[in-house]
Amino acid sequence: MVTMRRIALAALVGFLSGCASAVFLILLGQTTLLFQSHTWLLYILPASGALIAWVYQRFGQRAAGGNNLIFEQIHEPQAQGVPLRMMPLVFGATLLTHLGGGSAGREGTAVQMGGSIAGALARWLGLTASDTRMVLMAGVSAGFGSIFGTPLAGMVFGMEVLTVGGIRYRSLIPCLVAAFVGDWTVQLLHVSHLHYHVFNVPAITPGLVVQLVLAGLAFAGASVLFSEGTHWVSHITSRFIPKAVWRAIVGGFVVMAVTWGIGSYDYNGLSLPLLQQAFVPNGVVWWGFLLKIMLTVLTLGFGFKGGEVTPLFVIGATLGSSLALIFQLPADFMAALGFIAVFAAAANTPLASIVMAVELFGGGPLVSIAITTLVAYGASGHRGIFLAQRVMHPKSDEQSLEIHEIPLHELRQREIGFWRSKITHWRNGKSE
Repeated sequence: MVTMRRIALAALVGFLSGCASAVFLILLGQTTLLFQSHTWLLYILPASGALIAWVYQRFGQRAAGGNNLIFEQIHEPQAQGVPLRMMPLVFGATLLTHLGGGSAGREGTAVQMGGSIAGALARWLGLTASDTRMVLMAGVSAGFGSIFGTPLAGMVFGMEVLTVGGIRYRSLIPCLVAAFVGDWTVQLLHVSHLHYHVFNVPAITPGLVVQLVLAGLAFAGASVLFSEGTHWVSHITSRFIPKAVWRAIVGGFVVMAVTWGIGSYDYNGLSLPLLQQAFVPNGVVWWGFLLKIMLTVLTLGFGFKGGEVTPLFVIGATLGSSLALIFQLPADFMAALGFIAVFAAAANTPLASIVMAVELFGGGPLVSIAITTLVAYGASGHRGIFLAQRVMHPKSDEQSLEIHEIPLHELRQREIGFWRSKITHWRNGKSE
């Protein structure tokens, strides 16, 4: 039963998270404008990375776990909990990443700020494990809903992101309250969000459904390329450059070199102008999504801080705009499909993504977005950007039916091993 005490706690978490998100959005906007006006700031990226790595190494401790630490604490609350220091650390580190032109997002910062605020309240008030789990989920919902102006999606995200194939409905009301209070707080502080419009929505026909399925498979591929690329770069760089400070310095120079190779600053930072261009016919080059994947994978893989969701929006929208040329469909329609589907597949949150689609684009393209999103989610396998997620129900019948809330990274390794064995068997068969 949801008590007034829990509702009050959720509202408090939402208010504090909304304040943090509002301040962050204001400073992030100013930081982005500063970089766009002075692109020579790209030269400070290696130094920014070194500072971020040193500060996290010196003061971060458990806070370095980021979103995954919050998810782990929700699964199994511990006395240490989520440290409050996570909030100022990720706040400053994300701004430094964007100041130097790193390609990253903002939702990771908002979720971590909401989680750290909730974790601090849980310790100060001596909450039980059950109440701690509730306020942490409320913090995640408040952070996500307030940073994008999508409170309903924030509510569902806070419940859905924890497990693949399951939703924790026990915290539904607290997540709802926190997400709406967080969003209202941002609005009261006069912080606006970017708006998108889809004017052209084709009628549902059998031919369109086939195109939607094919698009969903393409969006799934983009999400896997992004998530696996980020994990792979992080693994390789940690292996060959074990010291975080030097790893960030090298990463800064790599991002600089790639930016010069691209010959454009459109793919640095949030890339919101690029995102808007994707909704216009012929607004982006067809390979733009690959450039955004590459620059973001390198930025995050080398240890810079920021979220993944906004880059995923950009990747999906630009890929969708490119597919619009192939399928002869409206650019704004396909951009909206990619915007939602790539994020859903990478975050393993199809329901939150579909709800977000309604809040951002209205109900017009809902059926098409739902089809594409569910295809992308199913086809992406057990991959994702949040390895601390637990798998309640596998996505395919081929997986063991005995699986119950095992970590996503474990099932991911099983799946990778399965396909490696298949490839090895196929090669051996051909050699014979």
